[in-house]
Amino acid sequence: MTIYSQDDGIGFMLETIQKADNLMLDFIYHNMRFGILDIIMPFISVLGNFGFIWIVTAIVFICKRRFRIVGITVLVALLLCGLIGNLGLKPLFARSRPYDVIPEIVLLIPRPSDYSFPSGHTMSSFAAATVIFWHYKRFGFLALLFGVLMAISRLYLCVHYITDIFGGVIFGIGFGILSIFLIRAAHKRILNA
Repeated sequence: MTIYSQDDGIGFMLETIQKADNLMLDFIYHNMRFGILDIIMPFISVLGNFGFIWIVTAIVFICKRRFRIVGITVLVALLLCGLIGNLGLKPLFARSRPYDVIPEIVLLIPRPSDYSFPSGHTMSSFAAATVIFWHYKRFGFLALLFGVLMAISRLYLCVHYITDIFGGVIFGIGFGILSIFLIRAAHKRILNA
């Protein structure tokens, strides 16, 4: 059952997006899944569970005085992703996961229990990578590459649609930039107090 009519402009647009999402996922599922990637992609994806890889990265940065502010900013970005993204946006959009809609999908990882849009793994990866890139381009470039791999892994595993990934990228970059400005503002206040 849909909550919009096909005559409705928004309804038509949403239906078109869903069809494109389904086509892309169908192509990935039937043409790109094979052998070694069935091992590599779940491993990459697991590193992003609960922001694990990025929390560890932030802790490593915090342990080095020179990089401490970057580590703190990454943690703030991850907090924004968790609170606003996972606890706010996902229930707001309440988009079903692909495997709930397309019964033929066989998952290579345990079923995520939350909603699909935006991709939390992608969002946290791009939030952290944005912060790191803002401060240190070389490390940031590697973090962005890993963020792209994380996004691809979520598509490969058929736990997200391509629009969930794009949403994760956009919100992640936004939360990364917001965290940079929040930490800068807090830092200035502390110095001027």
